[in-house]
Amino acid sequence: MKKFFVTGTDTGVGKTTVSCALLAAARAQGLRTLAVKPVAAGCVQTPEGLRNDDALALMGVMTEVMTYEEVNPVALPEPLSPHLAALHAGRRLSIAQIGGFVRGALMRRVDFAVVEGAGGWRVPISDREILSDLPRALGLPVILVVGLRLGCLNHAILTTEAMARDGVRLAGWVGNVLDPDMAALDGNVGTLKTILPMPCLGVIPWQPGATPEALAAHLDLHLLLGGIG
Repeated sequence: MKKFFVTGTDTGVGKTTVSCALLAAARAQGLRTLAVKPVAAGCVQTPEGLRNDDALALMGVMTEVMTYEEVNPVALPEPLSPHLAALHAGRRLSIAQIGGFVRGALMRRVDFAVVEGAGGWRVPISDREILSDLPRALGLPVILVVGLRLGCLNHAILTTEAMARDGVRLAGWVGNVLDPDMAALDGNVGTLKTILPMPCLGVIPWQPGATPEALAAHLDLHLLLGGIG
C-alpha cells in the first residue's frame, strides 16, 4: 500500500481539495483507495452524530466502504485549533490514541491511502503534543499543500524546513491556487519548484466547484505510485 500524510502551509489552503483529487487520480488508475481524517474540528450535529464536510468529501471519492467513525474518529464541534476544540468538548487528545485509530484504518487491503491532517504542520492537539508528531509516529511520507497566494513562499519554505527537521520523508508538494488574481503566479510556482526539496506533483488551478475527477487531471502520481498501477 502507498500511504501518505497530507498537510498544508496553513489552514484553509485546500488539503481536502488536494486529497480528493489524489484519491480520484488513483481511482482512475484502477487502484483501491481509502482516506482518513483522524481529527476534524468544526463538525455539525446530525441525526447520525457529528459530521464534518471534509471527511464526507473524502468518503465520497475513496473506493473503500468505511463507516464515518473509521474515517473521522475524532469529531469536534467547534471550528477551533484541535487542542481548544477538544478542551471545549471535554476531551483530551493524544498521538498514541489518534495513531491507533489510523493504524486500524490502514490495516485494510487497499492500494493507495491518504491521511489528512488538520490546519498546518504545527497545529497542537493538546498542551504537550502537536499533530506533526502523527506522521512521524506512523512513518508516513508527507505531501505538502501550498496555498498559492501572497506570502506562500515564506509559508512553504518555513513549513518544509520544519518537516525536514522532524525527519519525515517529503514525498512531494501540490500548489493550490487560492487567489485567481495572484501577481506573478507562474514566477512563484517556479521559485517553489527550485527551492523546495521535493518534487511538484501538480498545480490545482482556480476552479470553484470543479469535481475531484476534473482536478485530478492536474496531478502526476508517478512519483508517488512507483510500480503500482
